[in-house]
Amino acid sequence: MAKKFNGDVGRQPLIIYGRHAVMAALANKNRQINKLMCTAEAAAELGKSIRIKPQITERKEIDKLLGNDAVHQGFVAFAQRLEEWNLDELIEAAQVQKDCHILVLDQVTDPQNVGAIIRSAVAFDTLALVMQDKNSPLESGAMDKAAAGMIEYLPIVRVTNLSRALEQLKQVGFWIVGMDGYAKTTISEMKKGGKIAVVMGSEGKGMRRLVEESCDIAVKLPISNKTESLNVATAAAIALYEINKK
Repeated sequence: MAKKFNGDVGRQPLIIYGRHAVMAALANKNRQINKLMCTAEAAAELGKSIRIKPQITERKEIDKLLGNDAVHQGFVAFAQRLEEWNLDELIEAAQVQKDCHILVLDQVTDPQNVGAIIRSAVAFDTLALVMQDKNSPLESGAMDKAAAGMIEYLPIVRVTNLSRALEQLKQVGFWIVGMDGYAKTTISEMKKGGKIAVVMGSEGKGMRRLVEESCDIAVKLPISNKTESLNVATAAAIALYEINKK
């Protein structure tokens, strides 16, 4: 199910940058692009079939716009954020599938981590990403760059109360799996199949108590005792790989 442009979000326009992120945004008909800036070399890569004519500019002008630290590769698009799903739309999409999984993030706040997680989620056919309204980042250029454009393919659901949302998901047949480094069961040992919601907490504090109590089972990644934990984006990629195994 494609995401649509939300014309009433009341937020600042988004600046998307980087080859993969901009090209994916241009390919998504539901993404409203207001302006496209490219170097001459980048514009040549786009070809003539794109839906908006690029403004050719010098690389130094893009550097001035984004800052020298932004790896833009000569591609910049001024766009509107994509419309996000609500929980009812996610439940509706899941009901027609026998086996599916979603990813739930509890207070993962770094946009680049969220972007990397989105990229992995699309790679492993995740149905949607669920986050809380508070303490989770909005879509940004840094997030889209880290996602390598994959945000165009993954519905995002924001909820007011994460533990309450998990209870609603339980009622429609989801098995709630919390990732916890202190769990006794490894993720490879749990039963696969059906509808699964994988819950990832923040790197420092993990899942909050009420969210953890909403989980049906807690599992861990079988990592060496030489390291306490993995970066949340790395851990999410491994967890999604395991969940996706048949």
